[in-house]
Amino acid sequence: MTAAAFGHFLDEGSTGQGYKIRLVESEAIGTIGVGEATIPQIRMFNQALGIDENAFIRATQATFKLGIEFAGWKKPGHSYMHAFGDVGRAVGLCAFHHVWSRGVRLGLAGPTHDYCLNDIVAKQDRMHRGRAMTAPTVPEMPHAFHFDAGLYARFLRDFAEARGVQRIEGMIDQVLRDGESGDVTALRLASGETVSGDLFIDCSGMRALLIGQALGSPYEDWSHWLPCDRALAVPSARVEHFTPYTRSTAHDAGWQWRIPLQHRTGNGRVYCSAFISDDAAAESLLAHLDAPALDDPRPIRFVTGRRREVWKNNVIAVGLSSGFLEPLESTSIHLIQSAISRILKFMPGKVSAQAERDEYNRQFAFEMERIRDFIVLHYTLNERDEPFWRACREMELPGTLADRIALFREGGHIFRDADELFSEVAWFQVMAGQGILPARSHGMAEALDVNDLKAWLDTINALYQREASRYPSHADYIARNCAAPAMTMAAA
Repeated sequence: MTAAAFGHFLDEGSTGQGYKIRLVESEAIGTIGVGEATIPQIRMFNQALGIDENAFIRATQATFKLGIEFAGWKKPGHSYMHAFGDVGRAVGLCAFHHVWSRGVRLGLAGPTHDYCLNDIVAKQDRMHRGRAMTAPTVPEMPHAFHFDAGLYARFLRDFAEARGVQRIEGMIDQVLRDGESGDVTALRLASGETVSGDLFIDCSGMRALLIGQALGSPYEDWSHWLPCDRALAVPSARVEHFTPYTRSTAHDAGWQWRIPLQHRTGNGRVYCSAFISDDAAAESLLAHLDAPALDDPRPIRFVTGRRREVWKNNVIAVGLSSGFLEPLESTSIHLIQSAISRILKFMPGKVSAQAERDEYNRQFAFEMERIRDFIVLHYTLNERDEPFWRACREMELPGTLADRIALFREGGHIFRDADELFSEVAWFQVMAGQGILPARSHGMAEALDVNDLKAWLDTINALYQREASRYPSHADYIARNCAAPAMTMAAA
């Protein structure tokens, strides 16, 4: 992604004094994902690069994603969806969640699902892009994708090389540094070749070869808030019924993901090794697949947290080298995307100031901490009875998260802080889905006539149900618009 973006936005210029981009990577090191789920911001990235959406979907065996279903997170047998797009509509200056919470207390409102077009469409396994079909007052549905991470990497490699990025195959054997400044000057490959540069982007994953091993940027451990430390990933056979949403199912000591693609399904189990063994986790993962496994589960070990400095000297870490947040809300690809955007905004030259590095690191820390809080929210608001879930419920929360929960619980207040990723609607869906009903609503909502309130809720639901009924099935929509060519698993 980084090489493709740099190749698209940066060039050498007419004088040859601009930017020369070289990508060092090895075929021996693959991508970490088997099936990746994304959020709608991925469309902005692809559009900025001029990538045709249907061509991208075909090339990556992608399907559409309208949200994430959380099954069993509050308690066994209960589920809700964090869907993209708005929930309901404001009444004047009064946000919908205040109207909804009063409606629930009066017995007039249903779950948030009833007032979200994305949620309704997703659970009916339908799909549509573009303007509404039934009324101009119905909003367009935002969407993201499920795709094969390896195929996306291959797609972007071709894209980058077509735009002048020089790809160098090889394993890095040594990181060479300037004895005075500490800056990285070059990479020595196992072949003996030396690759020099002025700015280095560390995309070496959890190894953090440059930012961690060479420059020693400390790692801030967040496992006391996010105790899951292992994952198992396995692909399973294609299913005819591929849903336009990701499914996250809570289990005894963690959770399992299901990401449907056109040619197969990506699955994985995220778990805490203090509460379940690797063998038991693998056995449970395989027992809960929708179709036969196509391989043995692949283990991944991790520590949730972040680097204290992701821009240190002349190295900027992007992706897993900068930190790790488990894939519960599909933020990994977005964090790569936002890092690329941030680098392009700062656009370091051959010389950069410490003030620039400090501000970049501050913005990164803020983004990671707010996403961390959002993920912790899912764990702490549970009513399950297993030891792992009791520990999650009883842990001391980050102060920023504790304050946010208290604001919503007492008065239904949700405030988006600066440029944080998740919107008020996202926080509302998860807090409501996990069982919080505010003690009171905003004064404007409390002043609404009861009959008017009920009519407003019913009208929104009726509009969205009517709109959803016009959409084709997800599978039919893909077949008509962007079906990938047939593919053998040997080639996948």
